[in-house]
Amino acid sequence: MILPIVSFGSAILRERCKDINSDYPDLDILLGNMWETMYQANGVGLAAPQINKNIRLFLIDTSPFLEDDEIKETAVKKVFINAQIVKEEGDEWSFNEGCLSIPEIREDIFRKSTIVVEYLNERFERKVESFDGVAARVIQHEYDHINGILFTDKLSPLRKRMIKSKLFEISKGNVKVPYKMRFPK
Repeated sequence: MILPIVSFGSAILRERCKDINSDYPDLDILLGNMWETMYQANGVGLAAPQINKNIRLFLIDTSPFLEDDEIKETAVKKVFINAQIVKEEGDEWSFNEGCLSIPEIREDIFRKSTIVVEYLNERFERKVESFDGVAARVIQHEYDHINGILFTDKLSPLRKRMIKSKLFEISKGNVKVPYKMRFPK
């Protein structure tokens, strides 16, 4: 089932999410719905708060980036439960980011090139893995979501002022997207 994506201005996008355990009800159904929602919206990542769930869960699939001849990486398709970034290293590099919750706005964001993440997969098996390049970037973006941080928070004060009216319009539902969205009341 395709779920509506929560827009900028919704309080849940600013909350620090809660850990879950293997007793979380209908997790397999939720994950299926999240994959379907993400793909229908042409996303490469989706975090639980973006579908109005205050839990530490996100998923990514970087395969759309592999169509870019500039990027020579292997696709990463994974579920991350209760993730913690335990190390960030390497040079910061700029990449033009967007977000399904903040449609029609893209900005260059600097992030570290390599990360180490401790997480549980969908079978609640503990993993510790290193990621770099685009995969690290997408993970960091989604990880920010489960901590109540949006990519626009990383902009300079000047850039924030420049997009303020666009953000206000998004929060009011004055945006056209090819996917279902939920706007704050």
